Amino acid sequence: MAPPDSFRKETQNSALKPWLGVIALVAAMTVLRGVYAGLTDLRTDEAYYWTWSKENVLSFLDHPPMIAWFVRFGTAIFGDTSFGVRFSGLVAMLLTQGLLADIVWRVTRDVRSVVMAVAMMEASLYYGLLMTKVAPDVPLVLFVTAMAWALVRLAESGDARWWLAAGVFAGLAALSKFTVALLLPAVLAFMWVPAWRGRWLRSPYPWAAAVIAVLLFAPVLVWNMQHDWASFRFQAVRATAAHPWSLRTLGEFIGLQFGLVGFVLLPVVLVGVALTAWRGFRRREAVAILLSTAVIVPFFYLLWKSLSLRVGDTWPTLIWPFGFAATAINLSMLRKEGWSSSFVAMSHRWVRIAIVSGIAFVVAVCFYYLAMPFNFIGRTDPVGGEAGYEPVIARTEAELQKTGATWIATSDYRTYAMLRWFFHDRVPVVQINERGRYQGFREPDMGLIAGHAGLYVGLKPFDNPAIPPWSSIPAKREPLETVDRVWRGIVMDSYAIEKFSGWTPELSPPPDSPLFRWRVLAGIFEGPVRVVASPDSRLT
Repeated sequence: MAPPDSFRKETQNSALKPWLGVIALVAAMTVLRGVYAGLTDLRTDEAYYWTWSKENVLSFLDHPPMIAWFVRFGTAIFGDTSFGVRFSGLVAMLLTQGLLADIVWRVTRDVRSVVMAVAMMEASLYYGLLMTKVAPDVPLVLFVTAMAWALVRLAESGDARWWLAAGVFAGLAALSKFTVALLLPAVLAFMWVPAWRGRWLRSPYPWAAAVIAVLLFAPVLVWNMQHDWASFRFQAVRATAAHPWSLRTLGEFIGLQFGLVGFVLLPVVLVGVALTAWRGFRRREAVAILLSTAVIVPFFYLLWKSLSLRVGDTWPTLIWPFGFAATAINLSMLRKEGWSSSFVAMSHRWVRIAIVSGIAFVVAVCFYYLAMPFNFIGRTDPVGGEAGYEPVIARTEAELQKTGATWIATSDYRTYAMLRWFFHDRVPVVQINERGRYQGFREPDMGLIAGHAGLYVGLKPFDNPAIPPWSSIPAKREPLETVDRVWRGIVMDSYAIEKFSGWTPELSPPPDSPLFRWRVLAGIFEGPVRVVASPDSRLT
């Protein structure tokens, strides 16, 4: 037998090894994400949100303002670089993992379960790599995880003041993205299903938390009151529009979840969530109800919507951290509940397989975009489909010098965002239509626009005289050239470059103007088609 002191040291070392292992894993993956964030150029939506960070407005048409604040935080430290724009995503990932680890630890007091929860997040492409992608979902994931953490602290301690913290985080989540509403059923179930429901219904704390959340959400409400509730009407199109059923969009949604959560990890997590829900509602356990409902209700809602609508790739991002926590907690509970040793061993084995294969996949995807010279996916590549703007920018700059044009116009927000990103406001860039997107934005230098010739840079399919804005603009147009956007040898899009003169853009057109509306009626199709543009999804 080992002496008592030696035995204690061996025990401490064995308990320390999992912590050191997960810290090393998180550190290595954080470095990998940092390299990816710094070496890959911004995607179009990321550049669009960067333009938001340059404005001082309460909210925006597409989303609440939190992502603009996150981008401004990073660029204030690292400047207007790809790493600076994406830096807040690296921080948000680390904070989310810390909160997730504490949730699992407080429920299980099991180091292995904590390690598995953190490792599952690293093994999912959604988070292991794409938390560096600038999107409203990045702050949303952080704040909804923080909200769940506060509610777990509430369930653990019984201290009603944790409701107030949950209200703060809920308000911050609402300032990030409207899809936070999908978690309301989980919070209500957490409050009403357990035996404590009478206590909380009579307590002022949950209602005070709701008031705090609404007050924090006030900038969005004020902006919308000033602008005819534009954000809510804009986003309501997806929730209320009627579309025919489509197995294609259903298949896309399911395929995306396998690819972005993990080919092995997704079924593992769904099983873990199902067992957590069964345990939680049968025993009325508050935390199990919260975590499982936070996955089940949004997942099945999005699954239902995918029968008739293309669900954006980032929309489900807010739910899977709850699934990782539920799965890790479930693994700890299986042995305590007397499940057979073979089932427990099999469950742990599949989680390990999911983690190892998932991390390998995340690393492979990162290597593909950083080091590989090939395009294996073609024009549908999610990153390459928004890359390769350098030839467009180079030709635009050459034509500016050649023609003496002093400003640039475009007619879609993605091109507008990329032009502003690459030129860094050295040249005024104006999206001449969809001006409802830019309410309250600072005006560019009109001294370089009014009375001066400009260059139009736009996607070829939309460069049609029958489509606004050209039918509403009395400008003299002179075609110059066409330039291709190429990524790894494959043409992704073609752009028209034209010189035009005799017209000054109206930056604040009235709402009934075709230049104001963010929805365009296109007459070139068979019948009118309403095109709804959104950073989250290319819906038509």
